[in-house]
Amino acid sequence: MGKRYERLTKPLVRIDGQLVETTWEVALERAAGGFRATTGETGMFSCSKATNEMNYVAQKFARTVFHTNNVDSCNRT
Repeated sequence: MGKRYERLTKPLVRIDGQLVETTWEVALERAAGGFRATTGETGMFSCSKATNEMNYVAQKFARTVFHTNNVDSCNRT
């Protein structure tokens, strides 16, 4: 058996190559900043097997978080 890893219970961020414990607010802001940095370079693809509600959430997420209209689905095929 390989090495057993424990589940993370607190958020970590990388600072100077090292993982450092932080608050959820800082970790989520760091993640959101990463999403914002990709504006115009991303898109969202959803599936026709998902519910209409899930496809709606996917396109809403793409438009509000990524600021992109690049949303596609296999519904059109």
